[in-house]
Amino acid sequence: MIPSPILKVLSTLTSHQVRFLLMGGQACVLYGAAEFSRDTDVAVLAEPDNLDRLSLALSDLQAECIAVPPFRREFLERGHAVHFRCRHPEAQGVRIDVMAVMRGVAPFDDLWRRRTTLEVEGGPRLEVMSLPDLVKAKKTQRDKDWPMIRRLVEAHYAQNRDNPRPEQVLFWLRESRTESVLLELARQYPDQLASAVGSRSLLALAREGNTAGLAAALETEEKQEREADRAYWLPLRAELENLRHQRRQG
Repeated sequence: MIPSPILKVLSTLTSHQVRFLLMGGQACVLYGAAEFSRDTDVAVLAEPDNLDRLSLALSDLQAECIAVPPFRREFLERGHAVHFRCRHPEAQGVRIDVMAVMRGVAPFDDLWRRRTTLEVEGGPRLEVMSLPDLVKAKKTQRDKDWPMIRRLVEAHYAQNRDNPRPEQVLFWLRESRTESVLLELARQYPDQLASAVGSRSLLALAREGNTAGLAAALETEEKQEREADRAYWLPLRAELENLRHQRRQG
């Protein structure tokens, strides 16, 4: 269930015909892997007309940019998030984080083609980042994201395991972080595993039934992704610090 202040935000974006995809914690709620999230994270098409529509929607929400960088296309295209806080009475205090480019995630047009459309009781029809793309977006250096990835895939597996489509099996093999799930998949779908092991070598350990080795490999995989995310953000963080310095000096 999405709280009404957040529904107000999403309804306003939708009414202004902003081309956006819901992601982050609210998307995790809709996919059954979270119970609550305070913020609204959206991926947007960083084209002038769409950003103009987004600006009008933010104005209606009385949303103020609360940190660096400022709301400009150039920062979105370089991978920054732009942060807003709503002052509208029906969305008081809701934070909106806007992004257009993310590490390891496809361009917006591809995300849009793969999106999931969901009907929400009491709210607008929502365009949500697809589950595989959401999982990729969650591969960050933040501690909270890795348990969420695990829950997202586990929830999807529990919902679809009895009669899965081939692409769902491949998704679980490529993204599951649960040893027991990977071992079960290796037993049930050896052909799909054989096609996926080239892109995820730890699946060979699942095929061998090596639980301890699989757990260690999953930990190593997570550490590598966290380090890649830190490296990705180093120049962006330096740019943010420079913007903060300029703001203090100005």
